[in-house]
Amino acid sequence: MPLTADLHLSVTGRHTGVADLGTPVLPFGLSAALSLTSGTGANQADRVFTDQRTLTASATEDLDLAAVLLDAFGAAITFAKIKAVIIKAADGNVNNVVVSRPAANGVPLFEAASDAIAVKPGGAFVWYCPGTGVTVTVATGDLLTITNSGGTTSVTYDIVIIGTSA
Repeated sequence: MPLTADLHLSVTGRHTGVADLGTPVLPFGLSAALSLTSGTGANQADRVFTDQRTLTASATEDLDLAAVLLDAFGAAITFAKIKAVIIKAADGNVNNVVVSRPAANGVPLFEAASDAIAVKPGGAFVWYCPGTGVTVTVATGDLLTITNSGGTTSVTYDIVIIGTSA
């Protein structure tokens, strides 16, 4: 089944200051329009996993990107390469959603094993690797760990993983 994906990221703003004879203003902006066409080559994708998930207090889950996750049609997904990961923490969370590369068998999304980023309530983590992406290696490099940072309440997050089958 064909897959295309467009990611649109932008930030704009104005930074103002105080001066004797006026108000200095620095308008700023950064935007990126990122696209993946259907296929398994550079700048292409043919696999996507989407879900809304909830972790109980202090819970951790390892998302296995090799034949364990199911796509929207109920088929098992085996990623060979990862091109994008987007995680959005629910606004109502009290705790952080922690995204990490496990010490054993982690997908090299981060530079080193055990590296992590905390996604605060209402926040988002967006990772995009155009071209050939990052390799998923079955049994030795196929896990992405998601952890609830707190021990008293659950957390909910939305996730999208885009990649290729070859």
